[in-house]
Amino acid sequence: MQILPFYMVCDESGSMAAGGVDAINSALPDLHHEISTNPSVADKTRFALIGFSTQASVLQPLADLSELTQLPSLSAGGVTSFGAAFRLLKSTIEKDVTDLKADGHDVYRPVVFFLSDGIPTDEGWRTDLKELNSFRYAPKIIAFGISDAETSTITEVANFKAFIQQDESISPAMAIREFASSLTRSIVSSATSMSAQGGEGFELQVEEQVPGFTSLSLDKL
Repeated sequence: MQILPFYMVCDESGSMAAGGVDAINSALPDLHHEISTNPSVADKTRFALIGFSTQASVLQPLADLSELTQLPSLSAGGVTSFGAAFRLLKSTIEKDVTDLKADGHDVYRPVVFFLSDGIPTDEGWRTDLKELNSFRYAPKIIAFGISDAETSTITEVANFKAFIQQDESISPAMAIREFASSLTRSIVSSATSMSAQGGEGFELQVEEQVPGFTSLSLDKL
């Protein structure tokens, strides 16, 4: 069976306490329902949830969403260690892909939807990102920045697509809901594309525009 793993990686630092984690937590049941009730989508995709602040943790290990009754919630506190997120992503993806292949699955390159509302507080995060991007199961990273996140940092994190919240036109909570909706649509449309293509010539489906966000160019140096 062909499997496309998705990782939702969310900032849980203290600044996300002002409605940020609440917005994610309220969006997760919709994401779960949309995918778990669609057998052809749940069948071809796997979903994991990672939170990061001072440390990073796997809140929901990679799973078939149709086998879960609900997703865990996030909680805010601590600083913004991007490096902790990238190190955990690398080790988690390595284990997950190895396990899926051992079970006889054909595994597509993992997809990461990354969300942060601020500036990384650790100095060595670029080294950790470089290692994540250079190992054999390196994921495609779609990065979203809200609130105080900087455009330059978000474009550095992303290697596939990047989005930054539009000033004042939308609240961070609304932006987070759009982030979760975009992730959900990407999972559904990518799984549909896999079915249609029979796996041959499959391309990851990610929206060019997300309401409330500006799409950033990854080609500018």
